[in-house]
Amino acid sequence: MQIRFLVFISLLIPSITLAQHQEIHVAPHLWKGEKSMAEDSTSLLFAFKHGKVHGNLRYFFMATENQDRLTDAYANAAGGGLFYETAAYKGFQMGVGGYFIYNLGSSDMTKVDPFTKAVNRYELSLFDIKNPANKHDLDRLEELYLKYNFGKSHVIAGKQLINTPFINLQDGRMRPTEVGGLYGEIYIGKRNKLEGGYLYEISPRGTVDWYGIGESMGIYSNGINIDGTKGNYAQNIESKGIYLVGYTHSLPKGYSFKVWNVYVDNVFNTSQIQWDIKKGNWVAGVQYTEQHAVNFGGNEDPSKTYFDPSQMSRVFSTKLGWENNQWKTSLNYTRITGEGRYLMPREWGRDPFFTFMPRERNEGLGDVQAFVGKVSYATPNLPVKASLSYGLFKLPDVKQVALNKYGLPSYNQLNLDINYEFEGFLEGLEIQALYVHKSNQGETYENEKYIINKVNLSNYNLILNFHF
Repeated sequence: MQIRFLVFISLLIPSITLAQHQEIHVAPHLWKGEKSMAEDSTSLLFAFKHGKVHGNLRYFFMATENQDRLTDAYANAAGGGLFYETAAYKGFQMGVGGYFIYNLGSSDMTKVDPFTKAVNRYELSLFDIKNPANKHDLDRLEELYLKYNFGKSHVIAGKQLINTPFINLQDGRMRPTEVGGLYGEIYIGKRNKLEGGYLYEISPRGTVDWYGIGESMGIYSNGINIDGTKGNYAQNIESKGIYLVGYTHSLPKGYSFKVWNVYVDNVFNTSQIQWDIKKGNWVAGVQYTEQHAVNFGGNEDPSKTYFDPSQMSRVFSTKLGWENNQWKTSLNYTRITGEGRYLMPREWGRDPFFTFMPRERNEGLGDVQAFVGKVSYATPNLPVKASLSYGLFKLPDVKQVALNKYGLPSYNQLNLDINYEFEGFLEGLEIQALYVHKSNQGETYENEKYIINKVNLSNYNLILNFHF
């Protein structure tokens, strides 16, 4: 088939990806290179003239091969963007950036599968999920902010990038999730970091517009209500914004303690505690997350609410690993209890659990057991990184709708990814690739709607980035 041929050609390139998502708790680095120097002068003109410009050109090929007669898909996306940040003037800086995307040739994103009536899941989010027919008008003002620096700390007001456990850039497509609001990072001494703020708008990955907080919930699939009726919270959630705060205390010898709380006005509250340990080459982590509805979970009408107040969720996640300069290995386990679904709008970010693997999430699920092994290797003499991960995800039955929002059966998942960063004449160029295979391990009741774009599929990705 055409997809297999294209993928075979791409795999001949000797540089195939390290997962193109960015790790949570790591500062966003979509624009490579140092930001502007925090250098004061007596002149505002000096600050603008001594600012820095960063650019990125990006090509993304993605293809999904479903089982048997179910619809396959492929996409070719290309784009570019510029970001400018002034030098500092009395501690203040301004930043502005935007991006454009073109659909260079893809399968029909408006087409539904004739057997299940399912729409495209993966490739469409390279473009505009709100308008699948849109191939050209794909531009977005991504960053527009005023920043104030004091010491190592800063506060930013406006459109910006943040990377937190629950609201983050997400794993790779053409562009990440962006937020609008007031957000700061304050360093207290050498071992304490306090961060957080208030968010009033979000531009989710795979969109070109900005949305209020309640409006942003439901742009992606609404899934199924806990009573089995179709989810209907899109455009029906009332919220004045998100208040989030995080605290990190770094201890000697690589130990750290993190606490996070995310309060979504009128919808839900999520708290998380994480403890990371490093002893020699051994690493370990323990994480606990708890969620509760606020008021009626977004809407007094149970058929239109996001977080049903009759449920709550608890999530335990752990890891144990061994690392050195070349190798990183870990065994990871996550348990979501059966008290309710773990819920976090997919428009806002990806799962923060140690068992997360790109191209699938356990959001919207309760009563889950996930087991994931990960290994990665960085060659000492070449700019190549490779990783392999394999997971078993035991989920509630697809018909147990109170704990399975999207009708996802239990599955196994295999990810293989490699990343190559060029040096010398081609410095700034990166080639990445990611191969994902998911196989069904649950009952699907001979209904292909539980299979298409969920299990028994292969997903192929080839990404080229040039940073300047």
